[in-house]
Amino acid sequence: MVYRILVGSYSDEIVTLAFDPDARTLEATSALKVGHHPSWLTAHPAHPSLVRTGLEQSDGRIITVSYDESGKGTILSDVPSGGQDPCCLLALEDEILVANYSSGTIGILPLDPKNAQPASALSTIQLRGTGPNAARQEGSHPHQVLVHAENEELLVADLGADIVHRLQKTTSGSWELRGHVGFAAGGGPRHVALHDGALFTLLELGSKIVRHRFPPLPALPKLVASVPTMAHPPPTPNDMLAAEVLIPAPNVAFPTPYLYLSNRNDPSPEGDTIAVFSISAPDSLDLVAEFRTGLRHLRGLVFGGPDARYVVAGGANGGGVKVFERINGGTGFALVAALDSVNAPTAFLWL
Repeated sequence: MVYRILVGSYSDEIVTLAFDPDARTLEATSALKVGHHPSWLTAHPAHPSLVRTGLEQSDGRIITVSYDESGKGTILSDVPSGGQDPCCLLALEDEILVANYSSGTIGILPLDPKNAQPASALSTIQLRGTGPNAARQEGSHPHQVLVHAENEELLVADLGADIVHRLQKTTSGSWELRGHVGFAAGGGPRHVALHDGALFTLLELGSKIVRHRFPPLPALPKLVASVPTMAHPPPTPNDMLAAEVLIPAPNVAFPTPYLYLSNRNDPSPEGDTIAVFSISAPDSLDLVAEFRTGLRHLRGLVFGGPDARYVVAGGANGGGVKVFERINGGTGFALVAALDSVNAPTAFLWL
């Protein structure tokens, strides 16, 4: 079977790849110019052929693209994001949520659930806060938006304020700040992942992965573990920064849950790493493996294929795009296919 994978980037286009695991090939089949730095991709849950990206620029934009079965895209709309440098978007049934990094705002675009098209004007929520890192934390910098469906919360990782905001919907249907999770000063929360009643937060500036017990509001989270994202972290400050954190749902092929994260800017000639952490035991957070990818400035990685067997990753500063297969029960990886001609890949979406 051939899989279609979209690649967001720090260029001006979204590239469609064809991945054939049997032939061990990865080929670019089309590219669509959409504008400056389409660095994140999200598909509508009920209309997966409708994909949104944000243009990371001072007048942030949300671009909607419709993809056909061959992976060829057509731009349908171009609307404001509600702030500057939208770096993460999340498509829900009835709205698009946007993290506008530089302006510290959350953009909310209501959608018609029947056709996933805008139903009314975009609104915004202004976040506030600072941290001790003057170069990176002079203001609020939301870096991810993620919905915790079980707790009915919107989580916003704020790199600038050293917190993860917790929002819930009011009776009128609008999102409202209800609390937050705090972190060590200067840590810089970038992305979060959820599993079995726990919140895992990746701290970009501190290169730490943090685990909290995470009950529903109004109960408060409890810190249970905080460890480096790599086996041998250099002294801080340094340029080796954590980027992505993912926990694929356990399945028959991979029954044991593991946390996977990417580390950028490793000086090793073998490139950046994917680190694997054991999280099965209550409150555990134990590094069990590190895998060299050969990629430079590894940012996004996304699991896909049957049983989330494959992971696609890219080097924004070199190495192109690679697809690896999980082996050894999920604690290791084997290269399946690679394509070095993709320019500055940052994010992926399996169609």
